[in-house]
Parts: sequence; structure tokens; C-alpha cells
Amino acid sequence: MKKPNDNPADPFKKALAEATKVMANDPELSVSYTVDPSGVSGDNMRLPQVSRRMSREEVLLARGTADALALRRKFHNEATHARYAPPGDMARDLYEAMETARCEAMGARHMPGTASNIDVKIRNEAIRRGYDQMKSSSEAPLAASAGYLLRHLATGRPLPQGADNVHGAVAGLIESQARDTLDDLQEKLGDQSEFAKFARKIISDLGYGDQLGDDPDELDDNQDDEAEDDAEEQPDPDSTGEDDSDDEQSEADAEQAQEQQQDESQAEISMDELADEELAEDSEMPDGEAPLDPPPPPAASEADPDYRVFLDTNDEEIAAEDLAEPAELERLRAYLDQQLEPLKGAVSRLANKLQRRLQAQQNRSWEFDLEEGILDAGRLARVIANPTTPLSFKREKDTEFRDTVVTLLIDNSGSMRGRPISIAAICADVLARTLERCNVKVEILGFTTRAWKGGLAREAWLNDGRPQMPGRLNDLRHIIYKSADTPWRRVRPNLGLMMKEGLLKENIDGEALEWAHRRMLGRQEARKILMVISDGAPVDDSTLSVNPANYLEKHLRDVIAMVEKRKQDELLAIGIGHDVTRYYDRAVTITDVEQLAGAMTEQLAALFDSDPRARARVMGIKKVS
Repeated sequence: MKKPNDNPADPFKKALAEATKVMANDPELSVSYTVDPSGVSGDNMRLPQVSRRMSREEVLLARGTADALALRRKFHNEATHARYAPPGDMARDLYEAMETARCEAMGARHMPGTASNIDVKIRNEAIRRGYDQMKSSSEAPLAASAGYLLRHLATGRPLPQGADNVHGAVAGLIESQARDTLDDLQEKLGDQSEFAKFARKIISDLGYGDQLGDDPDELDDNQDDEAEDDAEEQPDPDSTGEDDSDDEQSEADAEQAQEQQQDESQAEISMDELADEELAEDSEMPDGEAPLDPPPPPAASEADPDYRVFLDTNDEEIAAEDLAEPAELERLRAYLDQQLEPLKGAVSRLANKLQRRLQAQQNRSWEFDLEEGILDAGRLARVIANPTTPLSFKREKDTEFRDTVVTLLIDNSGSMRGRPISIAAICADVLARTLERCNVKVEILGFTTRAWKGGLAREAWLNDGRPQMPGRLNDLRHIIYKSADTPWRRVRPNLGLMMKEGLLKENIDGEALEWAHRRMLGRQEARKILMVISDGAPVDDSTLSVNPANYLEKHLRDVIAMVEKRKQDELLAIGIGHDVTRYYDRAVTITDVEQLAGAMTEQLAALFDSDPRARARVMGIKKVS
């Protein structure tokens, strides 16, 4: 029986993943559906996301992309491809486009059903790149046109919308310049090496022969000839034609060469020492100052110098609006509101309670008898009694907590999928509105990774020979849903992004907490509050599989210790079904996500409570100093 919370797209996704593995002839292939660009990294294939609605366009695009990537994995050999790849940019683009067309054409030859699926992928890409809007041949990309032409000639199929525009603009030029070479296309498709040579010939026909570099086959022939020459020149060890005098002369020459080499080495050492002395004389520092050593490379973490990151070039800190189109954000926000309609009343009541408690702290206090400010009506009687008395003005004093910023750091891991992330999003939304009314600035951040089980970082680690203890082995994704200085009304749709299929992956809490802490240190507010909402310990399979089992958890503890020791932030945490009190001093654990709204409001209200004993009771602190 289908459960209410089951995703109707899951059976399709599972079936497509299994079919893709069979087509690629790779049972170990891991298939995921994600908002990231489609492609293959190692044994991981990324396909376009399919939402719960399973629109026709989503399904066809996922199938077409899966077929294209599976065919490339089946018919493509990376070593052969790299052997003939040209170094020039345009030549390499042409080479890549033609190889992609070859793999897709091979699929159409062996499995005709893939051709129509891949047409959908080509049409989607062409329209997304604006090919259907081109008005002149000068706008048509040559590499894309060459790929489309080869696919058309190899399969005989008409090109889909957008691609036909590019093909029509440039195909005539390509065919006129490479007509004789193109006649051999059908014979070359099945052999990647022969096709690579064929592609290089087309590139030369199109006028980019200067970007091809050396011919790898000629290099191999030259190396074989040199090896044969060396073998012929090598003296026969069994030969006895040399006399003793030649041996003695050779030994003398060797000794003389060795002595000369030693003299030259000593001379080089002396020159180096002299140069060092002159450099030392020229760079004498003033008295009392030591020479400056080059600064060491910055550690991956301030909290733990031993914490390592294998590759951080693919990490990203990104605004929520850059991960989805505005229309999609509005749709996701509407879906979020619909999911949490029954909970809105309770959350709103708690928000009003929090606002009343905060505003109760805003006891208006005034400074009187000032020379400027707001006219003090209570002093007007003195002016009437004695007209020579000057007017009196007053000014309101700032309340204690107005100069405050609150950061909500929300775990965006896959285990939060469903109701937990929905309630976390709506609670963050309501708290942002409530605190903004009380002149408290709010920042909302999220953290996850860009891929499951490692991403480009893991791929680089595999290519590097799998060195031991590589450290963190995934690509981070830190999301800014709302910055502290941005009004809530401008970013309201952003929180809907948490509902996006495929966004929630793995969680590396330590680096996320350190990131949020650094952002707060740059703020000017006198008081900084950092609240973490999470449902478990840090987990990243690719990292933990090649490092100690407590690697990420230890780093999280070190970061928490650093933040709490500095006392520049007031750090507290809420664990959803997970005991976070073993990590954080100020923490509360809830067993039901429905309790999240109440826990968040109570925790924040307690921080603004003027009574330290009441604040301690809510925060769970046993001793009050």
C-alpha cells in the first residue's frame, strides 16, 4: 500500500537508474538526481531532478540525459580520447563535440530507441543556450554545429528545435571544407582510435590544424626508431675486441671527469655561499627586529590545525536565489506554505508570544531637559507660568537588545528531508519576521554538500592515487537564504528552496559552524546570537570511509570549543530527534518536529530575558554566575 508521504517519482527514478546501469554495462554505477549540472564523476552519474509532479518534460529530459551519459560510458575510452585530444581551445571543443556525437550515433545504431530520447536532451540544451533565437551564422558556435552535423549524417535523423537553427547556419560551410573527409564517417564510427584521427582531419580541414599539436602516432614511430637506434649502438657485452690500453684510458678519463665535476660542484657551492652572504648583508634588519619568514599557508580550520581538506576549489558559498529560477522559488514557497498550513496557527501564536516578551523588555526610557530632540509636552506648563523659561526637549534611549544580530544555521542534509526541513524553514521564516519587527537583524544560513559520497574532490583524490588520510573529501555547499541586512520581504521565496528535490545531501557541521561564526565576527552589532538546528552528527560517507570514524565529529567539537571560548557569539543548538547536548553547552533536544517552533521561540526569548535565573531555567544551565 502506498504511504501518503511516498514520492510518486521514486519508482520511475529507480527504474531509470537500473536501466541506465544496464545500458552503460556498469553495475557499480551510482545514479543520483540533482539540481547540479548533469554529468559523470568517477562512478557517480548525475541526472536532472524529477519532481513529485513528474511532468512530461522532466521525465523525457531525465531519460534523454541518462541515455546520452550511459552511451558515452559504454562506447568511450578515456585513455584513447586523451591520446588524440588537441591542446588548442577551439580544436578541443570540436574534438569533444564530435566524440559526443559519435557515442550517441553508436547508440542509435545499436539501440534505436535512444535516439528520440536524446533528441529531447539536445533540444533542451539548445533552447537553454539560446540557439533557437540566433539570427545570423556569426552567432552559431562552430563546435556545436560540427557535433550536430555528424550526428545528423550518422543517424539520418532531423535535428530538434534549436539545434536545427545552428545546423542550418553553419553546416554548409563545414560540408564544403571537409566534404572528402566526411565521406568516411560511417566506416570510422565503430573504432574510437580511427574516429579520433578522422576528427583531427576535420579540424584541420576547418582551418584549425595549428591547434592540433603533435601527431601522437608519429611520436610513437619516432620513439620506436630511437629505441632501435639505441639498441644498435649498444656495445655487445660479450665482445672482447677492446684491448687493455683502451680500458686504462677510459678509467683515466672517468677519474679526470669526476675530479672536474667535484671542482665545479665546489665552485658552485662557494658561489652560493657568497651570494647568501651578500644577500644577508643587503637585507640586514634594523636593531631589535628579526627577519620576516614567509607566512605559512593558512590552516583549513582555525579550531584544529590538524584538520585537513583534500580539495576546496569546488566548495561554494552561494545565495539561494542563484540555485533556482525566481518562478521555481515562488512555486516551492507556495508548496511550503501548503504543506504547513495546519501548523501556521500554532507557530503564529508562539511568534506573537515571543514578540510580546521582547517588546516587554523595551521599557521606554527618556532623557529630559535637552536642548534638542522631541518637544516635552509635560514641561509646557512651566513655559506658560514663566514665558522666559526655554522650551524643554526629550530623547528616547536605545533599548539593550536593539543592537543584536541572530543567525539561524539550518542543517540541509538528506536526513532532514520531509517534515523536519519544512518545519525548520517555516519557523525560520516566522522568527525572521518577528525579530525584524523588534529591530533585531536575522541571518538565515543552510549547509550541505554538492554531491553524495564525494564529488569532484573525491574524483581528484582517486586520480591522485588515493593518498592516505586525505581529510575532508567532498565539495561543500553553504547557502545564504537571508543575509542580516536584507529585509525579510525581499527574500521570502528563498526559504522555499529547502523543498527542492535533490538539494539536501550530506552534512559537514564543523566547517559550516566555523563559516557562520566568521560571518558573525564581521558584524558591527554588540550582541551576536548563533542558533544551530540539526538532526544528527556530521556525516559524509566519502570522508569517513578514508579517515578515522570520529574525524568530522572531533572537528565539530573543536569548533564548538573555539566559539564558546571566544565568547564573541552566544551559541545554542536545537537537536531534532538527536541529543546535541553532548556537543553544545546550551542545547535542547526535541523528539517531535512539531516542538521545533516552541523550542526556538523559548530559547530566543530566554536569551532576552532580563532575569538571569529565568534565563538559566530555559537554557538548561544549572549554575548562574
